[in-house]
Amino acid sequence: MKPDDVSNAITQALIQGGAQWMVSTIVAFLPVLWTMTLMLHLGRPYVLRTLRHCGLRLGADIWWMSYLLMRDGLILITFGLSWIFFQPNIVANSALPITGPLAALSLLLVLAVKLVRRIDDDVQAYRLATVLLVVGATLYYGPLVFAVEAASQGYLAGFGQLFTSSSNVTTALTIMWISLVGVGLVAVWLFVQAWIRATRSMAKRMAAQSPRSMPSKEPAAI
Repeated sequence: MKPDDVSNAITQALIQGGAQWMVSTIVAFLPVLWTMTLMLHLGRPYVLRTLRHCGLRLGADIWWMSYLLMRDGLILITFGLSWIFFQPNIVANSALPITGPLAALSLLLVLAVKLVRRIDDDVQAYRLATVLLVVGATLYYGPLVFAVEAASQGYLAGFGQLFTSSSNVTTALTIMWISLVGVGLVAVWLFVQAWIRATRSMAKRMAAQSPRSMPSKEPAAI
């Protein structure tokens, strides 16, 4: 082999190895993010109960805002890292939960509910977000625990082959494409909602800033 061929082979090996290491790291870290997301979302009553015992108004505001930023930020980060479930090559060649794309779609739906409704003031919206989050966590944890992480268990071999993406590629890719279409529809709907809200806000602002017509004064009688 020529020195250039050796150099290219080493470069390609490093790139492929780094990509595999990155995917493995994300897959290994996603359960932590899912667990923290569930804990912060379901821990809302504890946070509210703690706020009632906080005597300092500034401290209560800081506690509440920190909680909101961590809770919603974790949902956003988890969805962002879950984008690996929408990569066909990774889905086909890596051992991933076969319903991972559906779990990511559930996270996006939770974000959509949070964007269009105030879940901290609307009980129905909070319940809807909770149901979507629990469904998404079930779709992620079930195949991960009983299929991907249980490959060494003989009595779960059939379940593992069925719910692992690399051993059931056709079904995995079908679920991925269906979920990707769902993500696209939700994204378009969010764009339309943002466009409508921005248009209404600009219309109200322009109406408030427009100069009011001054009432005409009648000429004084001589």
